[in-house]
Amino acid sequence: MSSPDNIPYRSIIQIDKSNSQHVYLQIAQQFIQAIVRGHLRAGAKLLGTRQLSELLDVHRNTITAAYEELFAQGWVEIIANKGTFISSELPLLNPSTEREYSYPKTTGYRFRKSFLLDNPFEKNNYELSFNDGTPDIRLTQLDDLSRIYSANLKRKVNRRKMGYYNHDGSEYFKEQLTMYLQHSRGLAISKDNLLITRSMEMSLFIIAEIILEPSDTVVVAELGYFSANMIFQKAGNRIKTIPVDEDGIDTNALRKLCEQEPIRMVYVTPQQHYPTTVPLSAQRRMDLLQLANQYGFIIVEDDYDYDFHYEKQPILPLASNDQNGMVIYVGSFGKSLAPGFRTGFIVAPRNIMQEMRKHLGIIDRQGDILMEQALGELIQEGVVDRHLKKSIKVYKERRDHFGYLLSEHLGERVQFTTPKGGLAFWLNWRKAINLYELAKRCAAKHLFLPKTLLYQSSKTTGTRIGFGNLDMEEMEQAVKILKLVLEEMES
Repeated sequence: MSSPDNIPYRSIIQIDKSNSQHVYLQIAQQFIQAIVRGHLRAGAKLLGTRQLSELLDVHRNTITAAYEELFAQGWVEIIANKGTFISSELPLLNPSTEREYSYPKTTGYRFRKSFLLDNPFEKNNYELSFNDGTPDIRLTQLDDLSRIYSANLKRKVNRRKMGYYNHDGSEYFKEQLTMYLQHSRGLAISKDNLLITRSMEMSLFIIAEIILEPSDTVVVAELGYFSANMIFQKAGNRIKTIPVDEDGIDTNALRKLCEQEPIRMVYVTPQQHYPTTVPLSAQRRMDLLQLANQYGFIIVEDDYDYDFHYEKQPILPLASNDQNGMVIYVGSFGKSLAPGFRTGFIVAPRNIMQEMRKHLGIIDRQGDILMEQALGELIQEGVVDRHLKKSIKVYKERRDHFGYLLSEHLGERVQFTTPKGGLAFWLNWRKAINLYELAKRCAAKHLFLPKTLLYQSSKTTGTRIGFGNLDMEEMEQAVKILKLVLEEMES
């Protein structure tokens, strides 16, 4: 048994009085680290509380509290009339080297890595930035949002309910969102057909977990949403692609696939196809529903941009005409609001909704009852409708002006059709150019063009460019930079 005098206490214990953590806990934790690293061996006797308090220049009660903490955690044994000893039941550890301890840089074990889920998004601090079609948070009516959220936070009844959150979601919000979807999208549903999620990606993840087996075939568009494709590929599914033209996905190509092999799921964005922004024509909508009924595949309808339309009322979702329960409808609510006030949802028949709630209860049991309560009130008070009407006028003006700028400055280089809805344009380049070089040169001029917007292959040279986040002056600057870079690349 080693002598307490042989232990280098001053080296082991370094007290930081500026640290908000209690001193006795600092001492206890540093003793634990010394034991784990092998500096203190099982059975070693520690100095008495009086001696150690004098050595470390702290109150004796602080040392007593530290020893009691070590005893409570099982690191030391306190033997009456003998002293405090490192527990003799601890496993023998190899003494560490003399180098200063640092947190491990790598694990000591192997694990599976997924390259499919590498984050495709890039961070930027540029003055100007294109994106794939997100709203401008500067248009958000933060006063209404903060008023309703703050009111819910202060209500005593909500404080009582917060401890009893049901992972199925706020019943009040589900009732309000159900009525909103009935009114705006023609969905003849009840709240039992609705699942509240955090995002479209979470919705697709839950669907894939329930619906898909690794051997299943999922059909997506040749040009499609990368996050959805990542989720399906991660599930191990066989991915088949079909072409997209000015009428949306090619349902004739889909029919040929169905004749060749069983198809489990078809993922579509029919309102504004991602990324090309073209709507799925009425004829192809009917074809798609007929094929689903005939061949038994599931349609996952992602309606990511339904609220943003400019010419007339948008075509109702496929799910509004689904009579055989073949469509799972995925959407987002509050996209025009501040980021923290947005949420996702799934609409599907009641029997599969029961299974979805089980999975949601595992990955998101806590939920956000205050946010859902506030969103419900935003619907009931008409704030969402009023804000959408105001913001759509602004976005329509921006869309028209952005189209004018593209024609004026880039008309000889790109082809595009002004979108009837959504917050982005799809540009087809008349001549093949190196889009990654374009993005690199734009970045040098403080214009960010994310790689997720660039679609380049032997068949396609296209770019999806959002306009919603830019005001008139900003989009003029951005298009002029784009033009200048193209001129440099051509010279």
